[in-house]
Amino acid sequence: MKNANGLISTTSSNTAQSQSTGLKTYFKTHEGRYKLHYDKTYPSTLLHYAHGKTVSQVTLAHLKDKPVPSTPTGQSSTFSATSGVRSAAVRLWGGSNGGRSLSFVGGNGTSKNLGGNSRIGSIGASSSSNATSNSNFDGKGTYLIFNVGDAIFISDLNSQDKDPVKSIHFSNSNPMCHAFDQDSKDGHDLIIGLNTGDVYSVSLRQQLQDVGKKLVGAQHFNKDGSVNNSHCTCIAWVPGGDGAFVVGHADGNLYVYEKNRDGAGDSSFTVVKDQTQFSVSHARYSKSNPIARWHICQGSIDSISFSTDGTYIATVGRDGYLRVFDYLKEQLICGGKSYYGALLCCAWSMDGKYILTGGEDDLVQVWSMEDRKVVAWGEGHNSWVSGVAFDSYWSSPNSNDNEETVRYRFGSVGQDTQLLLWDLEMDEIVVPLRRPSGGSPTYSAGSQSSQWDSVVPLGTLQPAPSMLDVLKISPLVTHRVHTEPLSGLIFTQESVLTACREGHIKIWIRPAAAESQSSNAETLLSTSLKEKPSILSKG
Repeated sequence: MKNANGLISTTSSNTAQSQSTGLKTYFKTHEGRYKLHYDKTYPSTLLHYAHGKTVSQVTLAHLKDKPVPSTPTGQSSTFSATSGVRSAAVRLWGGSNGGRSLSFVGGNGTSKNLGGNSRIGSIGASSSSNATSNSNFDGKGTYLIFNVGDAIFISDLNSQDKDPVKSIHFSNSNPMCHAFDQDSKDGHDLIIGLNTGDVYSVSLRQQLQDVGKKLVGAQHFNKDGSVNNSHCTCIAWVPGGDGAFVVGHADGNLYVYEKNRDGAGDSSFTVVKDQTQFSVSHARYSKSNPIARWHICQGSIDSISFSTDGTYIATVGRDGYLRVFDYLKEQLICGGKSYYGALLCCAWSMDGKYILTGGEDDLVQVWSMEDRKVVAWGEGHNSWVSGVAFDSYWSSPNSNDNEETVRYRFGSVGQDTQLLLWDLEMDEIVVPLRRPSGGSPTYSAGSQSSQWDSVVPLGTLQPAPSMLDVLKISPLVTHRVHTEPLSGLIFTQESVLTACREGHIKIWIRPAAAESQSSNAETLLSTSLKEKPSILSKG
């Protein structure tokens, strides 16, 4: 809803709705108050036959200026365009569609900054309600992509409208996961995995230009589950992989695809001899797609995450293990067990030094790549942890360039409907060097990777450590943000985005961004009052 100056107001429908459900529209941290800006969802008029069978996942995507006009080429229906930006989710928020400072973060937790100059609360944010009826719509701007039931919805993040601008429906199947590629060198920048095992790559811009409710110009992989008919559970582009992407399945297998190869190419792999062991099998034919199968674990792969540079890939699954692989070498580096139950989510820090995991033990674990250990446990959730992410935009209000202490801010969401924010100073971490038989462990502050080499050989999967050996941390903020269990969160430069499994997304504006918006509103109001007498005098 806009106020008299055209700025989006959160004091009406969002506030009323939150008050009726007992939810606060803000939460406080040391740096100030985070406020509910507004929310996005799917059309209330649509009923989904399989709504309860899927969990909504969220991807954010930024499309650049309209590219040189081009047309689909070849039988593969590859749409040539130089759109592009990346990964399971975009870190951003803003006013009118156009250039702005933003960053993308995926289910894989990696991110990359992009330049721009638009700001939150920009006046005249164009409504996109008519976009799907305009075949010349160039698709420029920032979009939110999410799945509910048997459909994918695309919403204009820069419009105040709750409802999406585009819906794509799938016949007899449900989309389960999706990812966006900022580095795409042609128009196919969006990949979608289905519960049937099928995978599609498409141009996001082309979907926005089309008025229909079906995928257009799509490349189809693993058609009808010809290679693997178990559910797609997670999907990610390989950073710097020139069109390569990976898909995790419910049977514990992960497949490597190349989007520029024919999706119908015959692929056959050797039989997995030992379901409990990691193994890699390459396709027998040069034109095959997928090109490789990684057997990761018994049971489902629940989440995958690439390090920012693409060197490592982390996986978590139903067997409760985090596994970290060298992607190019196809080698298991390290990993370990949860305290209890399955692990459901994982994310890398921007510097590639730490990995967050969360799952059915209600804990947020901080893993050190250098130490190949759990170095901290976050206790605060009352149910399963379903989403984790580092906040690469946050900096301590008291920090300065000369300060040696490294601080991390990260967040988690869970089935307890709560968002938790955590702060961790790395000099707080005390690493146990060894636990003598029958005695107490000895400790050392900071990293001791050389000490671990003899204790934790490369490629070792470790049991869960004793809780006595790991630093416990408590959340900085605990805030109930939705009425339904949560499925994910995204940190952006100017906001925090939370999503529930039913397909409702909320945008929480950061304190600094809220102050900027308020200042802009006051300036506009002052200007308006000054100009008003002269306008009236003309009458």
